[in-house]
Amino acid sequence: MSRELLVAGGGIAGLAASIAARRAGWEARLFEQAPAFSEVGAGLQLGPNATRILREWDLLQGDLVRQAVAPQWLRVRDGADGGELGVLQLGETLAQRYGAPYLTMHRADLQAALLAAGQSAGARLQVDCRVLAAQQDAACAGVRTSHGSHVEGEALVAADGLWSELRGTVCADGPPQATGHLAYRALVRQQDLPATLRSAEVTVWLAPRVHLVTYPVRGGEWLNAVCVVQGTQPGDPRAWDHAASQAQLAAALGPVCGAVRERVAAMPQWRLWVLHARPPVASADALARGRIALLGDAAHPMRPYLAQGAGMAIEDARELQRVLAVADDRVLDVPTALRRYALNRWQRVAQVQEKAQRNGTIFHASGALRLARNAGMRLLGARVLDQPWLYGV
Repeated sequence: MSRELLVAGGGIAGLAASIAARRAGWEARLFEQAPAFSEVGAGLQLGPNATRILREWDLLQGDLVRQAVAPQWLRVRDGADGGELGVLQLGETLAQRYGAPYLTMHRADLQAALLAAGQSAGARLQVDCRVLAAQQDAACAGVRTSHGSHVEGEALVAADGLWSELRGTVCADGPPQATGHLAYRALVRQQDLPATLRSAEVTVWLAPRVHLVTYPVRGGEWLNAVCVVQGTQPGDPRAWDHAASQAQLAAALGPVCGAVRERVAAMPQWRLWVLHARPPVASADALARGRIALLGDAAHPMRPYLAQGAGMAIEDARELQRVLAVADDRVLDVPTALRRYALNRWQRVAQVQEKAQRNGTIFHASGALRLARNAGMRLLGARVLDQPWLYGV
């Protein structure tokens, strides 16, 4: 008998969930409120914990593998004096260690690959259709859409992002809170940069109250930059994408080295994102209730200081696939399966949330903490930068 998973949200998390459902033998029906599938943002980093799943799903081929970049090095520098603090070899070395590569890519390229895979797998993907409300009973979960329809399925995944309107059906804890950090994002063609600023590596500059990350995307032809500063921004917090000026960012940098200022000045245009997050997940009850489960940023939004937002959404989807594959309503019913999903995920995502939050403090450290950070990184190098607890799962 056919079982159907309803999915609210057509970003990376929702599309991954639809692929997971189809691979588990379920029908998948996804609702995206935007008029077309389009991914906001710019670059992202995917560790081996996520790329291992993409490989399993046959996604590390075709356009995605041509657009993704496998950097050879992660290099960390002091953003105040420019000195090197630590280096981690990525590339084939890390791929052999963990069985999958470390990749950088444009978010839109990943979404396009997930979209094509979902369509190829037979998921029903509907755009310009917002989920207004959700409910459940002992037999099914249902949604009411902006088209006026009521749709039912055996389970529902809320993958509707940071400002999820369906989160309250599982965990009624109010809106996410501002972190006090602002993320400036920019993209530039490498050929438009001076040769000294072009890069095939992931480079991080750490300075008091600010850090800058650059890495290649789009087959290495573009350079992605993210500069996070401490501050606030007026306006609607849900409007993540604000216009920002180079002068505005330059004024917020504080005492940074010339290499950081040179890279900020080289970017032709910056966009601004006000960072919001939630406290680390406290229990399995925060991820699933009955026939409704949360996935991705709707479940566990996190600070971007461990580069794992997309990775955790992909991991969520893979675990969802595992439990849906054995949910037959005879030996294992759907609510119990989703409970297992929550039990198997909550401690993992809470740990990532906690580590990301801690990294934010360390990245932006000043005074004695900065000196201790620098000394530790110079002494331990790759042992600090490698993440076997994260990548080896």
